[in-house]
Amino acid sequence: MQILFMLWISLLPYLKPAPAVSAAGRNHCQVYGAVYLERDPMYRSTASHIVFIGEEEAFADMVVFRESNKLFADAPAIWYITPNKAFASHILYVTDKPHLADFTVHFTDVRAIATCRD
Repeated sequence: MQILFMLWISLLPYLKPAPAVSAAGRNHCQVYGAVYLERDPMYRSTASHIVFIGEEEAFADMVVFRESNKLFADAPAIWYITPNKAFASHILYVTDKPHLADFTVHFTDVRAIATCRD
């Protein structure tokens, strides 16, 4: 038993810790559907991503179309902004500092130009 313990201790430096967020959780192109935009800093830790909403389309990582019907928000960069956090598929914290954001968003009025840039 002591030999197994010593072996386990010797292998600890070579074990990699599990990532805190899965690869799908880091991909901002997977964010679509019902989205809740959290603005209260107290609930920042409950958000899956931190976003900056920019005015310039050219510098945005994602050009988002606001869908008025939740059922039609079924593709990347098509969001239904829900007023209730309980009904959201994704909770995003909105920051006013672009350097703290995971990705930047620009809202458009034209569904055809909604896109996600990697």
